[in-house]
Amino acid sequence: MNVNFAERAHNHNWKLDPIVRSLLDTDFYKLLMLQFIWKNFPNTPVTSEVHNRTVRVRLAERVSAIALRDQMEHVRELRFRKSEIIWLAGNTFYGVKQIFEPAFLAWLENGFRLSDYEITEEDGQLIIRFSGLWTEVTMWEVYALAIVSEMKTRYALGALSELELDILYARAKTRLWDKIEKLRHVEGLRLSDFGTRRRHSFLWQEYAVDALQSALGNRFSGTSNTSLAYEHNLEAIGTNAHELPMAMAAMASRGTDEDLRNSQYRVLELWQKSYYGELLILLPDTFGTTQFLQGAPEWVAKWTGERVDSKAPFIAGNEYIAWLLQRGEDPRKKRLIASDGLDVDDIVALHGYFDGRIRFSAGWGTLLTNDFRDCHPRGEDTFNPISMVCKLTSADGIPTVKLSDNARKATGPADVIDRYRRVFGSAVPEELPVLV
Repeated sequence: MNVNFAERAHNHNWKLDPIVRSLLDTDFYKLLMLQFIWKNFPNTPVTSEVHNRTVRVRLAERVSAIALRDQMEHVRELRFRKSEIIWLAGNTFYGVKQIFEPAFLAWLENGFRLSDYEITEEDGQLIIRFSGLWTEVTMWEVYALAIVSEMKTRYALGALSELELDILYARAKTRLWDKIEKLRHVEGLRLSDFGTRRRHSFLWQEYAVDALQSALGNRFSGTSNTSLAYEHNLEAIGTNAHELPMAMAAMASRGTDEDLRNSQYRVLELWQKSYYGELLILLPDTFGTTQFLQGAPEWVAKWTGERVDSKAPFIAGNEYIAWLLQRGEDPRKKRLIASDGLDVDDIVALHGYFDGRIRFSAGWGTLLTNDFRDCHPRGEDTFNPISMVCKLTSADGIPTVKLSDNARKATGPADVIDRYRRVFGSAVPEELPVLV
């Protein structure tokens, strides 16, 4: 892929260039979750909200609310193309059964719509809130985050001369290649692109994915970005996220404490039923990994693997391996996926640490697709990535909670968090730095 990023940024009229060009420009897990929601909770209303955890960066001063609305309205006007629907239909389990059901694909082509939203400003931050049916709200997460992230990029690009743009992208390309060089000869490496939500831009993500595909061969497993998987004949990677247990817990919280505690396993039962016993990757940290594993029914150990998010991956991996051994499962047949804020040295170290003990793979996110730290020709930090998230705030009128394994990632009203900590037995975890 040969793109003159500096010339494009210098000469381009951003107003004519939509950031999200296709509804496939999202993480694959969002489509998997959308089908799950469509099948099981088609009439459930929810709300969600974009939140900037890097509060020192005043996004409202860099991203115009009017321009943001224009970009989001463009996304609302998009529809899935026939060719995209056909490609989605071709995704199967081992070439046998379709991942996406024909009725779902028909609805996706003819009935899918994105919800309403509101954009406000508060203390220098943009607040973006979504409300509507869960099937209408859930897909906004990745679209909105990618839009805000690239609009922040475009703002910073606008302050550079063509020469400075050349320097910026030359440094970023050199950094990317230096990282790839560290990975090229790591035997048994399994690596995927997870960098859609906080990318520098769509074109830069595509450039990075193309570089990995060219340089790493079969060490590069694929991408979470459905559009790039579609366009570049790559495997689309993904399963599910915290949104599902958060919503199911909120709805279960009307009942007893036992109903609330068991909701984290009820979502797994529904998931494996919805996907015919496939796509069985645990994400146990929504209300605390340790309590999840300790209270899990025996059948949970039969799942294929675990994705580590907010816990230190060395610790979380050891905990998962020990838990599997206690339940008579062979960890060498299971998958451990690390995905939180990884960079190349972390990936190499984790691969070496877990090699031969469990089937380790890395989801390389923001520091693959948006690592422009120290690349600014004048030494400014305007291209540094920030930590933005879009989290569910209510389901069926009930506030949602995420406790996490990192206290800085906890979300929800304080009094509701207190109840969840008591019910799930999750102590207040250590506050760890959050880069992205």
